[in-house]
Amino acid sequence: MSDFQPDFPSADVCPSPNHGERKDGRTPDMVILHYTGMPSAEAALEWLCSEQSQVSSHYFVDEDGRITQLVAESQRAWHAGQSHWKGDTDINSASVGIEIVNPGHAAGSPPFHQAQIEAVIRLCRDIADRHRIPAERVLAHSDIAPMRKQDPGEIFPWGQLHTEGIGHWVEPLPVGGGRFFQEGDAGQPVEALQTMLALYGYGVRVDGSYDVETTAAIRAFQRHFRPERVDGIADASTIGTLHKLLTALPSVA
Repeated sequence: MSDFQPDFPSADVCPSPNHGERKDGRTPDMVILHYTGMPSAEAALEWLCSEQSQVSSHYFVDEDGRITQLVAESQRAWHAGQSHWKGDTDINSASVGIEIVNPGHAAGSPPFHQAQIEAVIRLCRDIADRHRIPAERVLAHSDIAPMRKQDPGEIFPWGQLHTEGIGHWVEPLPVGGGRFFQEGDAGQPVEALQTMLALYGYGVRVDGSYDVETTAAIRAFQRHFRPERVDGIADASTIGTLHKLLTALPSVA
């Protein structure tokens, strides 16, 4: 791919060959946030721009806040992989992908740099304004692929983004006691929980069985919306926070 004019005006351009046409003429209606999960920014950028990797993203946000565009927004970057949200399984055609430099869980989940977060906020605001992307469709990679992914992780400051008008968020209910559900449980209450997860967007079967898929979805939900404890157990705090989010959705309220 030859050089192109960046969609975000202040971005540098480092073209990646790993892209294609968005299917069925779709335009972006989602933003997906990732961490790079590699030891260095240089290695991550080289990988995303290597034909061998067969992966890419639209944007790359370095630790100092520099933004580089790798794929034009008109094109389908290869960042989401096998994924699901609200019945959609071609998230790459529906989204803009942003890779944020951070070595991730394997390196002990170091904090993101403030310059990065400020850059991500500016970038997300610009993308959302241009494509009219609703707040509830700014998501984590782990939200759309909970069985495979955990980025950008529970240390990512979703609450800070929300205060700047990016993403859907409610104050999570405090962690405490009370009834809970976990892997191996079954019955109507589990089915009701799965219905709530699916209504919000998570790709879970609604069958009343608290299986590994439901556990992964709860863990992904906690990483994004109740990060104080990420254990895959649906306690009162998790379920109550999910209910608050559903109530706050424009399409559900």
